Amino acid sequence: MSVVSQRSLMLLPLRRVQCHLSSSSTRRRCISASSAVFCRRNSSYHFSKFAELARRESSRNQIYQSLSTDPYVNLSIEHFLLENAPSDSNVLFLYVNRPCVVIGRNQNPWLETNLGALYNDRMRSYNDSRLSQSLSYNSKDVLYVRRRSGGGAVYHDEGNLNYSVTSPRTSFTRNKHAEMMARALHRVGAVNARVNDRHDIVLPIDSHEMSNEESAASANALQPRKISGSAFKLTRHRALHHGTCLLDSPNIHGLGSYLKSPARPYVKAKGVESVRSPVANVSSFLTHSFAPFSIQMVIGSVIEEFIRLYQVSPHAFLRAQRAHANEPGLYAGDDWVVGTVGDSEVAEEPEIQNGIKELKSLEWKYTQTPQFTFSTFPTEEDPRERPPLPPSLPPSTQIFLRLKHGAVIESHISTSPDSPTASAEAGRIHESLNDRRLHELSLSNWSQILSRLGNEDVGVDTVQELCRFIGEKLAASPN
Repeated sequence: MSVVSQRSLMLLPLRRVQCHLSSSSTRRRCISASSAVFCRRNSSYHFSKFAELARRESSRNQIYQSLSTDPYVNLSIEHFLLENAPSDSNVLFLYVNRPCVVIGRNQNPWLETNLGALYNDRMRSYNDSRLSQSLSYNSKDVLYVRRRSGGGAVYHDEGNLNYSVTSPRTSFTRNKHAEMMARALHRVGAVNARVNDRHDIVLPIDSHEMSNEESAASANALQPRKISGSAFKLTRHRALHHGTCLLDSPNIHGLGSYLKSPARPYVKAKGVESVRSPVANVSSFLTHSFAPFSIQMVIGSVIEEFIRLYQVSPHAFLRAQRAHANEPGLYAGDDWVVGTVGDSEVAEEPEIQNGIKELKSLEWKYTQTPQFTFSTFPTEEDPRERPPLPPSLPPSTQIFLRLKHGAVIESHISTSPDSPTASAEAGRIHESLNDRRLHELSLSNWSQILSRLGNEDVGVDTVQELCRFIGEKLAASPN
């Protein structure tokens, strides 16, 4: 079997098997060179003890792997650990999400994503039965998620490992855990992985392996490939650093289609805008490796580097290496906790459930958006030239929207070349648009609103074309 085919078999999402563990501890006698001492053997616990152990004051080092591929679940477990782990603790959380686009807390989904290519949560419930079918997605099932930390938009799928480290704020630096990840990648063969000045992990392109045509095809042909991006959240006492690691994404060449917004040429937004970088899979840099590549291999390497960085007990390392999809469990020693977590832990902890509910809510996803404008023509605040309007629209057509918290606060939509007539058109439209939330406007809503143009020179076809243009750029739901 080829390395590629072996690799593809190793990248299935983690799954939980039923496991009942005792909460009792045992002891063993350890003989040292000088005297006999009693050492507490690490103990196994039922999964329901996760929250209790995570909060335990003595749990100074914690390592968890998620058995869930739900981004709402994983981000909420991560937030729970940030809010509840002891203030002096160091916590590593590793997870793999199903296909989704995740944007930063202060970003604009209409600018950063192609909402029309993502699962339409504005029209259908997230609990759609199709979403529970593991590995049965199509492009419409790629989720849109807004996280609680800052940073830019990223794409996740089963070939992307997400890492999260929470630690005391007093010992936090922005490169500390990115460097940890780079060392972990060195262990699996990506020996040239390094952290750049944006706190991303990159791998350089070897010019000797590129043809002259490839080198000449793009000015960015030799630009290092980004394999990992980072985001941060700081509280009074704690610091969260989480990031992605593109290991073996099957969608590496198509992920840009989810991150390229058709509204980008028309949108001027406050908040954080993503920095576009060429990306690559770590696996593509290991073509000469003799060992089969797998996400679990990288997870083991990351755990080992975390153990070394924080000098965690060897017992914790052994338990953490064993506790994964094939041998799930939860274990604890005097000052550490390691194991697997997933959906059953979520069911046991109201704080995590509330976090999931918030992340899924349309208010969080859309009305959190900072103020922005959408304009088909240059303005004083956004003088960029715009793409030409479709020839099916009158040349005099103008569309301008100003939105705050995702709702329309100012607008001008008109088709007439006559200024008084255009102003009257825009006034009638604004009466229907004012205070309306953009994510709630479907194509049928837009059709009703635009029918108020009320000009005998504006035919039904023009209204339909205007509706189609706005709906396409702003990803309006069909109904």
